[in-house]
Amino acid sequence: MPDAQTRQRISAALSALAEAPLSRVGAELDKLCAPGLHWRGSHPMNELHGPQAVAAQVWVPLKTALPDLERRDLIVVGGQFEGRDYLACMGHYCGTFARDWLGIPATARPVFLRYGEVHQVADGRIVQSNCLWDVLDLIRQAGLWPVAPSLGVEGMWPGPITGDGLRLHDSDPAESAASLAQTLAMHGTLAAHDDLAGAGRQGLLDMPQKLHWHPKMMWYGPSGIGTTRGLPGFVDDHQLPFRIAFPRRKGGGQWDELGDLRATLGGGHYIRIGDGPYSVTGGWPSVFAMHVGPDFLGLPATGKAVTMRVMDFYLHDEGLIRENWVPLDVLDLLRQMGVDVLGRMRLGLGRSGPLLP
Repeated sequence: MPDAQTRQRISAALSALAEAPLSRVGAELDKLCAPGLHWRGSHPMNELHGPQAVAAQVWVPLKTALPDLERRDLIVVGGQFEGRDYLACMGHYCGTFARDWLGIPATARPVFLRYGEVHQVADGRIVQSNCLWDVLDLIRQAGLWPVAPSLGVEGMWPGPITGDGLRLHDSDPAESAASLAQTLAMHGTLAAHDDLAGAGRQGLLDMPQKLHWHPKMMWYGPSGIGTTRGLPGFVDDHQLPFRIAFPRRKGGGQWDELGDLRATLGGGHYIRIGDGPYSVTGGWPSVFAMHVGPDFLGLPATGKAVTMRVMDFYLHDEGLIRENWVPLDVLDLLRQMGVDVLGRMRLGLGRSGPLLP
């Protein structure tokens, strides 16, 4: 996995990029990233190639909108997957929202742009960045809400309860392996559960996932879904609506359309790492599903095959999964379900007042 020196240097360089003056953005990216950088970000930024394209289309607009931008990491972890070195980070960009960004109206007030980022490092430089920034949450902070109300609680994500999320030094390899193994075992229970068997809410509460979650578990979902507490809260406010809308057959069997989609897009997990009491998984996309059930994000079933760009950051504490932070590109998912969130926001701005829940 990346050594302590590499972790510290890349982490410091990411902060320097966020706080650099506009005239230095390109130079900071050139120092931090390889010339062939592949940048993947939340909709509507999506995929870009090369540091200068990322500077022009991502960082200059963001720093123009938030001129006093700073980066506040809550989790920084590292590891290796399939021979690739990664640094994974979760936190908030903070700044005064002085000018519009992505059409979101400026508020002249402090805002916190939540991020989950996974950076692949080779020869000391970033060669691929995966940046899930919670654009919908920034829309919420601007006083607009162009989607259905969240079932969970909206608001900033806290850092780990253990206060040790900045893993800038080497971790115990045995603990790291155990953390990842527990996450993958929990994932296995989710994949094996048959949503079409009719067990409903009680089935999700009783199935073997309960062996892995802490009694005081916190699940921090993206804006549009929100935060939940305890297994019942997780099931009620996210898992049950999600699995009704996107049911899995026993053993993870999928529809033919999903096989075609996987063949076209590739995808699956590009990162699975453990670092001390933390683990991280993520894919671009990591979820392929058929939207065949009602009410997820307040929408009726569309019958469409969809993909989801997701990351999961886990804290393992007292032998169980205590906290789970889940960056998910909600705008991209809703786009596939026929909802243009930014377009709805613009329609709302043409009226006399903001769109309210």
